[in-house]
Amino acid sequence: MPLETSPEQPWWSQVGGSTQSPGLWAWHNRRTLGSGAAGRGGDLSSTMASRRVPKVKSTKGESQCKERRMALLTTVGKIEVSGCETGLHEIKLPKMSLLPSGAESIATCEVYEGTEEMTEPLQQCMGWLYAYFCEPARTETLPVPAFHHPLLQQDSFTSKVLWTLLRDVKFGEAVSYKRLADLAGNSRAARAVGGAMRSNPIPIIIPCHRVICSNGQSGNYGGGNLMKEWLLSHEKLQQEKAAY
Repeated sequence: MPLETSPEQPWWSQVGGSTQSPGLWAWHNRRTLGSGAAGRGGDLSSTMASRRVPKVKSTKGESQCKERRMALLTTVGKIEVSGCETGLHEIKLPKMSLLPSGAESIATCEVYEGTEEMTEPLQQCMGWLYAYFCEPARTETLPVPAFHHPLLQQDSFTSKVLWTLLRDVKFGEAVSYKRLADLAGNSRAARAVGGAMRSNPIPIIIPCHRVICSNGQSGNYGGGNLMKEWLLSHEKLQQEKAAY
């Protein structure tokens, strides 16, 4: 359900009776995936086409993994990450009650808890998230950490949707639920795509915030609608900076 409009919300307004950001739908029309709309030369999204897609490591027959946790203080609040030596288990986002002040608030991402015995996947996750918030262009050269979550190991439509999203929808782009269903091989499964987004255990890295409604409204998000709007705005601003 879209956010209600208020004077304090800095980058969207009433357009034709619906709540949308100024230029948001026009921007999404430019950035939304369609036929032949993968990378575009000269913008930041096209430079990220070569990023590595992580592996999901299986530990069948092995003892239960030893989970480690860390917390990062970021521009959008405290993000909690769990994982083991094999891969990431989960990223938990805070619920935003207010947008960070300023057109683009001070970028930050630092370890708050969990520096002891940090596993390689957690270290890679910390580096990737730091780059996402502070130096987005660097994410193309950084490995995406391995995942170790049962949902991503299953042979299911949900798993296929999440892997398709990670592989095909780049920084600064957006895709509709219907279009993502089509990319995942079932154009009539837009509702199932919504369920897959709600089940996503690795938000931001698996970018479910880039999946929007066909009418241009942002749609729901596990981290809250304010979080989704901020992430889309952050990527849009980075795109505009890269264009100069």
